[in-house]
Amino acid sequence: MHAEPAPAPERTEELGDQLAAMKAADHAASAQANSPDPAEQLAWRRLTTRHGDRLRALLEAHGHWPTSQEVGEEGVLGAWLVAQHADRQLDVQRLALRLLEQAVEDGTAGQEGPARLAFLRDRLHVNAGLPQRYGTQIQGLSDAGEPILWPVEDPERMDTYRSEVGIPPFAEYVARFLPEK
Repeated sequence: MHAEPAPAPERTEELGDQLAAMKAADHAASAQANSPDPAEQLAWRRLTTRHGDRLRALLEAHGHWPTSQEVGEEGVLGAWLVAQHADRQLDVQRLALRLLEQAVEDGTAGQEGPARLAFLRDRLHVNAGLPQRYGTQIQGLSDAGEPILWPVEDPERMDTYRSEVGIPPFAEYVARFLPEK
């Protein structure tokens, strides 16, 4: 006698559609995050909280980090983006980090998995008041327009860590976003 596989909590196509829809809504509303209008900031917080709650439920029901074969690349990117922006829900970020770490270790996170893991790890560390490793999170810009990093655990090795996960050196990365002089 053999055990029947557990039924999937949702069809993966539906899961992919939900994650992609959350990604699209996140992109559409992201300008509200730093809006001078408190009502827009509140709308952003409500959206990211609602998405974080939904992501937690989806990940718990799914049992592992979704793969592109299961939910499509837009779905995987959506899961990661929602986790990134769950800044007031460290439990969601911790769950996502744990599942993404396992997927990277298992080789199921795809080519972008290690870099996404680095960004999520740094985001969670900054949100928890800990130094980041990869230097992916900035506080803002200086008066000269230069990025100001949140604390980094080992600034001398930061670019080495970045290289190990496929992220360009910090100076090269931020140069793409700075205005031309």
